[in-house]
Amino acid sequence: MDSQTSQPSQASPSPHTFQVDLRGLVDLLSHHLYSSPKVYLRELLQNAVDAITARRAEQPDAPATVRLHAEGGTLRVEDSGVGLTESDVHSLLATIGRSSKRNDGLESARSDFLGQFGIGLLACFVVAERIRVVSLSARTPDAAPVEWTAADDGSYTVRTLPREARTEPGTTVHLVARAGAGEWLSPERVRSLARDFGALLPYDVRVGDEAVADLPAPWDRPHPSPSARRVALARHCRELFGFTPLDSIDLDVPLAGVRGVAYVLPTAVSPAQRASHRVHLKGMLLTERAEQLLPDWAFFVRCVLDTDSLRPTASRESLYEDETLAAVREALGERIRSWLTGLAAGDPERLAAFLSVHHLGVKSLARHDAEMLRTMLPWLPFETTDGRLSLEEFAQRHPLVHFTRTVEEYRQVAPIASAQGVGVVNGGYTYDSELIEALPAVRPGTAVSELDADTVTAHLDTVDPAEELALSGFLAAARARLDPLNCDVVLRAFHPLSVPALHLDDRAARHEQARAEAEEQADDLWAGILGSLRGSAPRARLVLNHLNPLIRRIGSLGDPDLIGTATESLYGQALLMAQRPLRPADSALLNRAFIGLLEWATHTDPGTDGRR
Repeated sequence: MDSQTSQPSQASPSPHTFQVDLRGLVDLLSHHLYSSPKVYLRELLQNAVDAITARRAEQPDAPATVRLHAEGGTLRVEDSGVGLTESDVHSLLATIGRSSKRNDGLESARSDFLGQFGIGLLACFVVAERIRVVSLSARTPDAAPVEWTAADDGSYTVRTLPREARTEPGTTVHLVARAGAGEWLSPERVRSLARDFGALLPYDVRVGDEAVADLPAPWDRPHPSPSARRVALARHCRELFGFTPLDSIDLDVPLAGVRGVAYVLPTAVSPAQRASHRVHLKGMLLTERAEQLLPDWAFFVRCVLDTDSLRPTASRESLYEDETLAAVREALGERIRSWLTGLAAGDPERLAAFLSVHHLGVKSLARHDAEMLRTMLPWLPFETTDGRLSLEEFAQRHPLVHFTRTVEEYRQVAPIASAQGVGVVNGGYTYDSELIEALPAVRPGTAVSELDADTVTAHLDTVDPAEELALSGFLAAARARLDPLNCDVVLRAFHPLSVPALHLDDRAARHEQARAEAEEQADDLWAGILGSLRGSAPRARLVLNHLNPLIRRIGSLGDPDLIGTATESLYGQALLMAQRPLRPADSALLNRAFIGLLEWATHTDPGTDGRR
């Protein structure tokens, strides 16, 4: 026997077709793909507009009309588009995921269409229990009208109709509302949604007798003067976004197929807040929440624009992140950057009004853009020991620009540094320290230096050695009391006289302090590990002002305990003056010092009249 015939035969497996539970798919669409049932009307408008576009590709003079009629929980949408044959109905309407835009005859013109995913009428089941479509093909003049009727259980029927059922090419879609969804098919809701989605559509779209489109777009309309145009755009912004903008910025990028306008918010917003923009795709509203349209630094504007180049996601409610979107984002950012530069060059009053609200956004941009930093130097405000100034003005006064990296550090040193003639910029706010450090690159001849405790102490006058020696007992008692807090005591003479003590530390000292506290609370294993991390960082310092009368009186005390209590009070007061957050140990010290001073003040000696 032939060995080959003795082998068991392997039959080819029979192919199977996926079965789709339409009810489950509708639930998926309504709860996961689409953000709201309202998208059903966008899908209907989109199908109608695409059908007209397809017909006009072959018949440029064909009518371009869409009519919507809502009444009693039903909706009828009529279009003068390309229409369908019975074969088209079976292959397109009844096949989920199949799009007419993939047909061979339309593939070359596919970029002219709004929808490319083939979900189409399926979205209407979100609000409808039954869909009926009557269509007459413009491509096949002798074809009979065809009717496709589908229910939300997944069943459908197809039949041809008498010629008189529809005499003109095009399609009519009839919807019957599902239970509880009648409100979505009410005349008022249909009219509102049609205006929202179709305001920029290039065809004659009407709800009843009322036109939907409002063309030309607000940013393309002619106006007698620039000021009249600004007024008109401000009115459009109020109607669309609900606020009156500080200004409007044209977003015209012809190479990217983008036209629109950005409105500058009248109030400050957090840079972390994601801005939402309105994007139309070939006239149809795609989304009201496009978050990735602009660079992150441009959080101070809200945009509305129309594009024919950006790709939508499958839900057509957001933009697909690709190279085209990245290029458009960069181009739009450049338009906003150019607007800022133009204000700086020709309209300083409007720029000052803008920066008073949105200086944070401009600082964010200037961090990565040297030219923008150079342009904005005379305008960006910073907190300094000379008042609220721009870096340009401050650098003119102080060739060496000292700055602190935290607000707490600035509050510690600002009064003292100012009295000593040392100019300091508060770099503790968002982006400020980065901009200060970039200053020498855009302003040659300017030096920048971070101000630390050593620098401040070096600018304070030393005390005569003989006087400091006479106070050695007082200083020893004071140092002994603050040693457990990892704080040294230093005697200096400085202005203003009203400041008795100054608490100085730096990040290294605070880090060492935090490490020591953690070591005290840790078990033996962690204490050993933390102990091995002990560094040689300088300790915090309490600088006592020898010129202050209170310090002189405390220095004359002879009671070590009273000196210690007074020193603890000065330490706590210095922390409060610096607006530093208090640790539990600091709070306990303040409470102990306060009680100690009360006890001392109320103590009486026997044989006296009650006074010390």
